[in-house]
Amino acid sequence: MAESSKFFIVRTTARQELNAALLLEARAKGMGEGFYSIVIPPDVKGYIILEVKGLHLVYGLIKDMKHVKGRATGSISVEELERLIVTKPVISELKPGDVVEITSGPFKGLKASVLSVNAQKNEVTLNILEASYKLEATVPGDYVKPVKK
Repeated sequence: MAESSKFFIVRTTARQELNAALLLEARAKGMGEGFYSIVIPPDVKGYIILEVKGLHLVYGLIKDMKHVKGRATGSISVEELERLIVTKPVISELKPGDVVEITSGPFKGLKASVLSVNAQKNEVTLNILEASYKLEATVPGDYVKPVKK
């Protein structure tokens, strides 16, 4: 973080955050100094964060920019930024009875219910729902993702 920089949130078209960030980067290179970084928060859709010297630079950057929908009204603190960009491991949110989808390994693409979670070993014991008989499997916690309900 630069000495006098601040973080500002800019609203973008959902799922166009990367395109907007690339366009803003190209425009910022031509503006000169005062522009430091662009952050695309992983779990927040429709927003990007700019690190600049002042709000006036944000307004200059986003003026008539494609995929940018709103202006920044104030700055956010470094602590708030860290909370947005630090992701929690999936295993910490799982509990017995949750339905998950297996994303890797021999059971990839199958749905399963969680029987137990071992956070120390980063393992999840699952009951494969799509099997014709009771099939339990223990997989790494990185191999599953929760199914949206």
